[in-house]
Amino acid sequence: MQAEIITIGDEILIGQIVDTNSAYIGKALNSIGVSVYQITSIQDDKEHILKAMAEAEANADIVILTGGLGPTKDDITKHTICNYFNDVLVRNTAVTKNIERLWRDYIKKPIQQVNLDQALVPSKAKVLMNMVGSAPGMWIEKGEKVFISMPGVPFEMKALMEQEVLPRLKVKYKRPFIKHKTLLTYGIGESALAAIIEDWEDNLPNYVKLAYLPNLGKVRLRLSGKGFDEQALDIEIEKQVQAVLPLIKEVFTGFEEDGDLEVLIAKKLIEHKKTLSVAESCTGGKLAEIFTQHAGASSYFKGGLITYATQIKIDVLGVEEALINKYSVVSAQVAEAMAKQCRILYASDYAIATTGNAGPTKGDANTEIGTVYIAIASKKHAISQKLNLGNNRTRVINKAVNKALELLQKEIFKN
Repeated sequence: MQAEIITIGDEILIGQIVDTNSAYIGKALNSIGVSVYQITSIQDDKEHILKAMAEAEANADIVILTGGLGPTKDDITKHTICNYFNDVLVRNTAVTKNIERLWRDYIKKPIQQVNLDQALVPSKAKVLMNMVGSAPGMWIEKGEKVFISMPGVPFEMKALMEQEVLPRLKVKYKRPFIKHKTLLTYGIGESALAAIIEDWEDNLPNYVKLAYLPNLGKVRLRLSGKGFDEQALDIEIEKQVQAVLPLIKEVFTGFEEDGDLEVLIAKKLIEHKKTLSVAESCTGGKLAEIFTQHAGASSYFKGGLITYATQIKIDVLGVEEALINKYSVVSAQVAEAMAKQCRILYASDYAIATTGNAGPTKGDANTEIGTVYIAIASKKHAISQKLNLGNNRTRVINKAVNKALELLQKEIFKN
């Protein structure tokens, strides 16, 4: 069972907005056993839409279009669909009433004709009622294939997927089960990891696939299986997980469904009633952000300082000036002092500190660009590690964040 997703809009092609719809739709389809064959982004252009629809019909059983259903002249999807199916637009009474309800209860302004005309739909289409917007979704069948058109506004599209599209697809098609299990690893590169698990990978059954998903110091391993026997699929994937775990035990941190590494750290801290603070220099607040983006962070996260300038490390954090002068601001000694002072300042059980040279210039320290020191302080001791992360500023910062999480996880999980 294959689907193709077509996103319509010049704003996507020129980079004005990011296409988040396709990611959501792909994941939702996968959850009911539908594989995505292809994702295509196209212009608001009649000939381009017609060409994309014809190609998608040849490729897939299900064609999903998003975008181009607004009330303005550049929204041409409905007219183009009519052209494709040799159809005409007709006014749908139920959609008209829904639009009037939205304007009466929420917008509270006079309805313009262009808004009422959003109730015009192809006569061959089944209306998918959009309860949170004025543009309805449309479902058109052609033999065993189905074309689905939805608005491009993400929250409207999601509501239609959940309330209309997925339930209808479940009824219409017999679908296989698609199962995924994703393992998280930190502190190892993709090629090194592949070498460790090569024999195991070579002996996977043909209906179970492995994908490597690397990202600056961490690699996700995704096992994917497809079949009509759900129980047998679950058993086989679990068997393969148990077979690979001993091979990657030094770098394995958990499963994706349990959350990213910062979530696993948070759970451990909350479980043991421990707290955390951060003192950041080269990472510029990214560590604090990565913890506080999750609800409930106040249960364990005390706070943080961005001591970017050397003098702030001295005046605010309390690092001794003599220590900086002796060892340099980018050094193991200063990183450990930052972590110790941060832990005391916030009265936390653990503290992370980062100091380094992300580039493109060397700053206050005559240290090579890409050099980063990360320190973890607890009530017992402080430890640090030197890293050489290259000369790309973004890469240095993000890899330093991932490495800091890895070191913190090892420290708190061993206690």
